[in-house]
Parts: sequence; structure tokens; C-alpha cells
Amino acid sequence: MYLLLPAAGVGKRMGGDRNKLLLTLRGEPLFAWTLKAAEAAKSIAWIGIIGQPIDFPDFKEMLAQLNLTKPVMLIQGGATRQASVYNGLQALPTEAEAVLIHDGARCLATSELFDRCAAALATCEGLIAAVPVKDTIKVVGDAGIIKETPDRSKLWAAQTPQGFAVKRLKDSHDKGKALGWEVTDDAALFERCGLPVKIVEGEETNLKITTPVDLAIAEFILQRRFG
Repeated sequence: MYLLLPAAGVGKRMGGDRNKLLLTLRGEPLFAWTLKAAEAAKSIAWIGIIGQPIDFPDFKEMLAQLNLTKPVMLIQGGATRQASVYNGLQALPTEAEAVLIHDGARCLATSELFDRCAAALATCEGLIAAVPVKDTIKVVGDAGIIKETPDRSKLWAAQTPQGFAVKRLKDSHDKGKALGWEVTDDAALFERCGLPVKIVEGEETNLKITTPVDLAIAEFILQRRFG
């Protein structure tokens, strides 16, 4: 299985002006935890890191320290996540038929989740890891007035990895680019193209590190996980 890791953002909500994936978590770069999970996943055979050239020296130093056994390629990202994934798809080896895409900031995903998504991709052309929503969700209109309360039993919180047949995803990205679609994940492109996307049970601890509070929670989770 081929894995693309979008890692081209800047952590503005983290209160910094550098790539948040280079922040330290338990003595290692946040991104290192993502890479170690990918290395441990039995299904992953190739890793593409999609980033900005300014971060490549730091990424190379981190990779040298991790000493991964799997081939890793650094790929230049774009101005948005969508553009970055597009670039990543073009850089995949020609023999790649299926790909997992995982946000680098979801550094708590386990190797088991990667393997579970890879196995499920053998039975479908599109999937996302997700967990059922626990909170009651309100749809709010103008002036902060609640418009409706959707049925919670039908709501899932999307995570990554997301997995797809490479050709289908490339076609979806090409169509999205041509029509000017702006989406926040690859599943949305699949959906707009009328293609089915399957849910794979995610992990409650697979949170995305966005704010300093998230970083503190991640520290606690890793402490419980590894001692």
C-alpha cells in the first residue's frame, strides 16, 4: 500500500509561524509519531511526504534519526491541502493502484488503523476512517439561531486515513481542478463525482493537532499508551 502524508501547512492556530509538525511532542517532532506508526504498519510499503521546500531540511534530519526501512519521497506541496494531495498523486510510482492519505497532524493514529483501512480498500474504491458523533449537533443560521438538530445516529466525524483507487482519485482531482471545486478532504471530491465512500471505524484518540490544547491532550494519550 502507498501512503501520502500531507504536511505542508503552517500552524497558525497553534500560535506559531512554522510548520506545527516540527513542534516537539514527548521529546520528538510531532510528525515523527505519524511516521513511526506508518513504519510499523504491515500494509504500508512506500511513503510520500508532501511538504514545502523550506521544511525539507528538517524533514530529512528527522528521517535520518528515525532510520525508516521503507522508501520515503519528499514531494513539494501546493497552496492548499487539495493542491498538495494533487501533487502527491502525480508523484506516486506508476504501479500504484491504491493509496492511503493521512494528515501528518493526526500523529496518534495507530499502525493497526493504517492496516485496517488498507485491508478495507481491497473491497471498495473509496473509504474514510471515521467515528460516530457523540455530541448533539446544531445547524445554526443567521443571527446565531438554531435551524435544525440532525439525527445524531447518522452523523460521523471524518478522520484520516482516507483510501482510494488511484485512478479514480486522480480523475476526481482533475475534475475538481477543472470545475474550481474547493474541498477540505478527498472524500468530498469522490462524493461530488457521485462515487461511493465507505466508512471504516476510526479511533477516538486519532485527533488532529490544531491548538495548544490538542498538543497537551496528545501528550496525555501518549503517556497512557507508552508510559
